[in-house]
Amino acid sequence: MSATTHRVGHGEHPVIALHGWFGDARSFEPMEPWLSRDTFSYVFMDYRGYGARWDVVGAYTIDEIAIDILSLADELGFDSFSLIGHSMGGMVLEKVAILAPGRIRRLVAIAPVPATGMRYDASTRDVLDRACGDASLRRAIIDRSTGGRLPASWLDWKVAYSLSTSTPEAFAAYLRAWTDTDVSAQVVDRHRMKLLVGEHDPVFDHALMTRTYLRLHPQASCEVLRNAGHYPMNETPLALVSAIEAFLGA
Repeated sequence: MSATTHRVGHGEHPVIALHGWFGDARSFEPMEPWLSRDTFSYVFMDYRGYGARWDVVGAYTIDEIAIDILSLADELGFDSFSLIGHSMGGMVLEKVAILAPGRIRRLVAIAPVPATGMRYDASTRDVLDRACGDASLRRAIIDRSTGGRLPASWLDWKVAYSLSTSTPEAFAAYLRAWTDTDVSAQVVDRHRMKLLVGEHDPVFDHALMTRTYLRLHPQASCEVLRNAGHYPMNETPLALVSAIEAFLGA
């Protein structure tokens, strides 16, 4: 096992979990104690410039992350595996499935960025760009993405977490990666997929999934998680584990 990943469980079904823009491999920790360790082997990986791979320099692209994931799977001896991707990680899992369709068992996308990327208006894009160096803007983005309903102390913690777990260079580059990349023309609709979105997420919601993922993957299904926004691993970890494992183990 690489020193830049950690593993939960020793089951026969390997699952690689992919974090979002504001997270790292440890972002899923609130749900980790409740995972079925006898059935699944969950592996959590940092992207270049994040977490334990803070010092690993790269191009910081969706393609690069996908190639790194396949290299990790080879290192661990995972001939086939499932993927969980949160937010930006949703686009990443699509790219992994494009590169190695025969190795994918199931896909779980949590509040995912579509394969088309995200085209924001100029003012919104400006806020996202400036959030790379402005903690108050990061806080505002997190607050809005969770429905403006979570405690101030949690918002402060989430901002501090994001600042401490990614380099400024990687954070800025990955913004361009998940907004401006479009892999939709390459998508292969052959995998079982579950979409999980929070009812309080104002952007990555059921309507967006209908316009994007469900058009590319007509056999996929989308479930709305009650009392969750963009970060269900923090907001509703037990419900998230139940939804993930009901699908992976079906």
